[in-house]
Amino acid sequence: MTRALIIVDVQNDFCEGGSLGVEGGAAVAAGISAHLATHTDHYDHVVATRDLHVDPGEHFDTVAPDFRVSFPPHCEADTAGASFHPALDVRRIEEIFSKGRHEAAFSGFEGWAGLRGEPDDGPRLEDWLRDRNVDEVEVCGIATDFCVLATARDAAERGFATTVLSDLVAAVDASATDEVLGDLRTAGVTIA
Repeated sequence: MTRALIIVDVQNDFCEGGSLGVEGGAAVAAGISAHLATHTDHYDHVVATRDLHVDPGEHFDTVAPDFRVSFPPHCEADTAGASFHPALDVRRIEEIFSKGRHEAAFSGFEGWAGLRGEPDDGPRLEDWLRDRNVDEVEVCGIATDFCVLATARDAAERGFATTVLSDLVAAVDASATDEVLGDLRTAGVTIA
């Protein structure tokens, strides 16, 4: 089997102090770095996803975000909030898939390779993985109840053997984590 690690949205705005910071975000960044350091031969490929918003329409709400469809502005292109958290060691990341320039885009499978996250930048995540004969993915990152959920579910639906590393995720609503992980199990995702 060819295995890839998908690191989901470990960005400054999703960690403590960010515009949509989740509790435990910085610890997840450091934990992923430690995991990579101790699993050097475990992964054939390592990729990352990121929000890179320009004008995502109703996804941004500065007055009354509902934290389901609308959120405070976050991960805007060309801002420090869109950068990966400094505790995340990015040296092993082979490709970055940017998503959400003009829409919400929760799943990494909605992203495009390259710096801008546009169709002419490069392939989508699924095509990139298939071109490298990846058949197994492990997913970690932020947020368990949104982008990790969507990315892991999409990976399983596309036929990848999918595992979520539950000690390397953080949620917007931590009280929903058990339910989210249960939903993922129902979708055929292994929880480790």
